[in-house]
Amino acid sequence: MLWLIFGLMLLVAALVVAWPLIRQERRLSIRSALAIVFIIAVSAAMYSQTGQPDARGAIAESNSVEEMVTALASRLETDPEDLKGWKMLARSYIQLKQYPQAIAAFERAVELEQYRDGQTLVDLGEAIMLNDNNALHGRALQLFENALAIAPRNPKAMFYGGIAAIERGEPLVAADRWEALLESSPPAEIEGILRQRIAEWRGLDVPATPPASDLVDAVAIAVNIALADEAAQIVEPGATVFIIARDPAQPAPPIAVARRLASELPFTVSLSDADSMIPGRALSNFATLEIIVRVSASGQPIAQSGDWFGSQVIDAGTTRDLDIVIEHQVP
Repeated sequence: MLWLIFGLMLLVAALVVAWPLIRQERRLSIRSALAIVFIIAVSAAMYSQTGQPDARGAIAESNSVEEMVTALASRLETDPEDLKGWKMLARSYIQLKQYPQAIAAFERAVELEQYRDGQTLVDLGEAIMLNDNNALHGRALQLFENALAIAPRNPKAMFYGGIAAIERGEPLVAADRWEALLESSPPAEIEGILRQRIAEWRGLDVPATPPASDLVDAVAIAVNIALADEAAQIVEPGATVFIIARDPAQPAPPIAVARRLASELPFTVSLSDADSMIPGRALSNFATLEIIVRVSASGQPIAQSGDWFGSQVIDAGTTRDLDIVIEHQVP
C-alpha cells in the first residue's frame, strides 16, 4: 500500500516535479488518466468528511471540482484549525493547477503541525516546484532536506532528496538516498530504474536494461553531437557533457539524462525510456521534448556562466534522429 500511494503521488507530482497533468495531447497518456483518477478521488474524499454535515451537503450538491473546492475553502474560513481540511484543500488546488493557493494551504497545515511532519513539508515542496520550475534550487530543496531530517525513511522525501542532490551536483548523496528508498521494497519495474540510476551515480556498471517489450510506447532518440569550431578551441577534454531531455512546458526536473566526456566528441547518444530519472516519467509520455547538450567545466548539471550548449525542440512521436551542434555559450 505504501508504494501504491507513493507511486500515484509521484506520478501526479513529478512530473512533479519534469510536467502538467492535464494538457492537450495526441493520445490518452498516463498523466491524463491520473488527472481523471485524482478528480474522482478528491470528490470521494470530500464527500466522505465526518463531523461536518453542512459541508457534506454543500459538496454533494456541487457539480464540479471547483465548486467542491470552493465549499471546502469556505468551511475552513470558519474552522481554521482543521488540519486535514487544509491538506485536502491544498491537494485539490494542485489538481486545479492553482499552485499559489496550494502553497498557502500547505503552509497553513505546516504551521498547525509546527513544522514537525515530514510528509507535509514534502507536499509543500512539491507545490512550490509546480509553481516555479527553478524552485528545486531554493526553498523546495530546503523543505526536502528538512523533511529528511524529520522523517529519514519517508519515501517521497528520499526520492526528492535524491533528485535535489543530483541537481546540486552530489551524485553520491543521491545514490545513498535512493539506496535507502530501495529498502522500502518497491515494485520490480521501479526497483530496476532506481538501481540503474544508483549505479550510474556511483560510477559502477549499469544493470541491464529491461527488454524493449517491457516498455510501453518506448522512445529511442539518436542524438548526434558535435562541437562548433569556436567551442572546440575552448572546451577542455575532461569537461563533462550532459545530454538532457526535458518537457519544454515544465523544464524541471529533467525527464532523462545521459553523461559523457568532451574528449569523446563527436559522438552519438541514444536516449530512451531506460534513461528516465524518475520512475513512471518516461520519454514516451511526452508529445514534445527539448533536447539540450551542455558542456560543463564544473562537472555539475546546473548551467553556469561560460558553459557551451546546443538544443532542439522535437516532436517525440516522429523524431528518431537529430543533430545538435554545441555552439552557444551561457552568458
